Amino acid sequence: MKSSFWKAGHTPTLLSAFLYFDLSFMVWVLLGPLAVQMATSLHLSPAQKGLMVATPVLAGALLRIVMGVLVDQIKPKMAGIIGQIIVIASLLIAWLHGIENFQQALMLGIGLGFAGAAFAVALPLASRWYPPEHQGTALGIAGAGNSGTVFAALFAPSLAVAYGWNNVFGLALIPLGIALAVYMIFAKDSPETPPAKSLSQYLAILKDKDAWWFMFFYSVTFGGFVGLASSLTIYFNDLYHLGPVVAGYCTAACVFAGSLVRPIGGLIADRIGGIRTLLTMYTLAAIMLVIMSFGQPTYVMALVVIIPTMAMLGMGNGAVFQLVPQRFRKEIGVMTGLVGMAGGVGGFYLAASLGYFKQNTGSYQIGLMIFAGLAVLAMFGLMGVKTRWRTTWGSATATTAKV
Repeated sequence: MKSSFWKAGHTPTLLSAFLYFDLSFMVWVLLGPLAVQMATSLHLSPAQKGLMVATPVLAGALLRIVMGVLVDQIKPKMAGIIGQIIVIASLLIAWLHGIENFQQALMLGIGLGFAGAAFAVALPLASRWYPPEHQGTALGIAGAGNSGTVFAALFAPSLAVAYGWNNVFGLALIPLGIALAVYMIFAKDSPETPPAKSLSQYLAILKDKDAWWFMFFYSVTFGGFVGLASSLTIYFNDLYHLGPVVAGYCTAACVFAGSLVRPIGGLIADRIGGIRTLLTMYTLAAIMLVIMSFGQPTYVMALVVIIPTMAMLGMGNGAVFQLVPQRFRKEIGVMTGLVGMAGGVGGFYLAASLGYFKQNTGSYQIGLMIFAGLAVLAMFGLMGVKTRWRTTWGSATATTAKV
């Protein structure tokens, strides 16, 4: 990491944004690692299981737009505090009242959606402190908060065995409270704050076809990452009859690979350009998803396939966000919200479709094959826009960064 990077921005804000994002993501996907135990107590069908773990993903996606607007209106720091208080209240109610049926599980999922919307706060909070040539690295570090999904998979199932799954909601309040305190003390809004956007300006961005391309590209990389992160505990339990704890450990290994490499994806994109990086990631991800769809005979072989799949999707996340701030520097708050929303919608689709196809066909294959097809589609889309992007906003006269 260049020393110029550490001098360029505001490190306490960058690290507070990372911690806030990290613990928000931990509780955002909490229902995934607990799904095996919750489904047994609440008597859920495969489709209901899929929908339960997909609900926070969709709620988080839609709420990213709300948080994006809030970031523009009241600045990122305040927006983040409001979001965190709602998440803490949702967990507190679930813990004290208890979750007794499928509908209450979905209601909690909607509350946890605010944790998924942390993305639209943490990234602008960090991004506004850094110049263009350090965007890939800064957003890679802040965005590595994806790793929070690892903690959920690692600790939630075993805590549920020890204390009962409902008490996990109460235990999650401890780290969340600490993260909120750190965030309130150390995070600062950048003095370079773009003026607030009106709703018409949001809609105006949607007239720009590049915005739609970025939304689609991220719906595949991040959608694949978070959709699998939410579903893998069920997948390992179902296909390989692993207990919830071991299934959680397997999920944690896969998710760790996907979140650890996000900053690497940003760094590679800073070096060789986001387009070239993404073309490689989509190609490899599509191949791996097809292999995964055939189902491996043992869970160890499944890990050999799924870990690289998650790594490719994770690096793709970093690469998309190397390109977004270059194309939409002035609209980064809005675009982070829109692109993040599309990523969540992709994740909702994947998690819900895996449950749906499992219930109706007895296998996950069709769901995984369709998603591999979307990765191929993204690859062709990138090849289609490549020349135009490199000769307009990505040309050497327009930017110092590689596209």
